Amino acid sequence: MKLSVVTTLYRSAPYVREFHTRVSATACACVGDHYEIIMVNDGSPDDSLDIAVALAGDDRHLRVVDLSRNFGHHKAIMTGLEHATGDRVYLIDSDLEEEPEWLPAFAEQMEQTGCDVVYGVQERRKGDTFERWSGRWFYRGFKALTGLELPEDVVTARLMSRRYVEALVSHREREIFLAGLWYITGFDQRPRRVKKHNTSETTYTLTRKFSLLVNSVTSFSNAPLIGIFNIGVVISMAAVAYFAYLLINWAILSRPLSGWTSVMASIWLLGGMIISFIGVLGIYLSKVYSETKQRPYTIVRRVYGGDDDDAAR
Repeated sequence: MKLSVVTTLYRSAPYVREFHTRVSATACACVGDHYEIIMVNDGSPDDSLDIAVALAGDDRHLRVVDLSRNFGHHKAIMTGLEHATGDRVYLIDSDLEEEPEWLPAFAEQMEQTGCDVVYGVQERRKGDTFERWSGRWFYRGFKALTGLELPEDVVTARLMSRRYVEALVSHREREIFLAGLWYITGFDQRPRRVKKHNTSETTYTLTRKFSLLVNSVTSFSNAPLIGIFNIGVVISMAAVAYFAYLLINWAILSRPLSGWTSVMASIWLLGGMIISFIGVLGIYLSKVYSETKQRPYTIVRRVYGGDDDDAAR
């Protein structure tokens, strides 16, 4: 049985050498000489690529996939999975917050249960109070708006079967939300509690998390569009009722009406709602525009290590 270890590089220079040493030792202990390590350089601005290429020159098990620019973590992961050829694929981040030594325990659980995926779940979400709070509400907001109950506090590290990986990379969305794709791909997936370390500050600010939530919800659900329709129906019914009240007041009570402040407030409220609704429609249209162009979601500049045919891609 062949094992593929897939990781991505972005500002990873301080960790690449140690990661390579530890993951090589772990993979060798599990499957002997039948393994490969695939590092995807996601346009890292430091010397991560140079270090990885030097390591590949001394290790025939290592291949380095150099992307033409930074495409984003999720897209880089999908590219790495496409290059993996193993019967089992171990996906893990290279910053050593996730331990390469988790692999034997993941493999043992997969053997015992016969499942297709063993994924890590944090015992306690790392980071400060804000990071834990925002992460928790991200998953709750996603569930409320899509109906998909994603497992919370998952980490990147996961061991996957060949058939699961093939099904996963068959998704061709240009706007990728990887946690959602992991979930909807299906198969038998089992969690395993792990302790994630804190070696670096998170790059997911509140703004980025909100942007990710909008992107993920609009990629996996039409709930916002249905919500707009429902709100429009409620407003229309309220308007009809209010119009009936005005007619009755004019025909029977015959007294002048006041309330210009409330009228103006209603105009501003409805105007703001209309603009926001148009914005939601615009988000969906932009996704349709992006998908119909069918641009590749990453471009590989060069592959180091492996066969010469790979290097020519």
